[in-house]
Amino acid sequence: MSGVNVTRRDNVVWVELDRPDRLNAYDIDMARAMIDAFESASDAYAVVLTGAGRGFCAGGALDQLDDPDPALLRELFTASLKVCDAIRSCPRPVIAAVNGPAAGGGNELVIACDFAIAAEKASFGQTGPRVGSSPVLGATNVLPVQIGEKRAKEMAMLCRRYSAQQALDLGLINEVVPGDRLTARVEEWIDEIKALSPRYLEITKLNSNLYWNTAQDSMRNGLGMLLQAIGSPDMVEGSGAFLAGRAPQFPPPPRPRDAR
Repeated sequence: MSGVNVTRRDNVVWVELDRPDRLNAYDIDMARAMIDAFESASDAYAVVLTGAGRGFCAGGALDQLDDPDPALLRELFTASLKVCDAIRSCPRPVIAAVNGPAAGGGNELVIACDFAIAAEKASFGQTGPRVGSSPVLGATNVLPVQIGEKRAKEMAMLCRRYSAQQALDLGLINEVVPGDRLTARVEEWIDEIKALSPRYLEITKLNSNLYWNTAQDSMRNGLGMLLQAIGSPDMVEGSGAFLAGRAPQFPPPPRPRDAR
């Protein structure tokens, strides 16, 4: 099992992340399944990305970061960028149906989607500097266009959590609905999409990727820095603290050698 359920309902592709035991944090197999689903949806009306259980997505799985395998992490980090690119290059509208927490890379999936509808209990935010990583695949480059530079830095650097209503006020998502209305409301959005020209929706979507395309150098540069930092003391401490449920104790900033 890939941990991703892909189904078609009324010619709409539903992609459900199905690892509720870890709030749907994705591994390499799940990333590949998502990429395949988005790349295979050109004949559908739309794609919906959601999560099983009480979470939307907690980003990439952190269970390897405290004792990292550089080759596996390189593959996971690279696959994460490919997932976001697959969402953006999918010719059909992609809707995030955010049923619960969207954290770290899960929040960046929301950033990548064309639309986002959230349940009232959903929450949003980045985790990078808190767990020994950095949100270079959307939060440091595309998010400022969506919610403004100061707010984006607040989210990316301070790792605060935001309620669904706060995310709506920021402009990160399109709508907040009661949890029991989430699927029905997404289907109402899909009904609107079905009434439109798929050909010209595709043109409109792909032509709206101006800022995403401009950010590609930033994303790949940031990804390269993350790959070089695999196994760093900050990564090991941040992820280890997260997995242990304790506050991290990061090394202080380095001092000049001649400092007294």
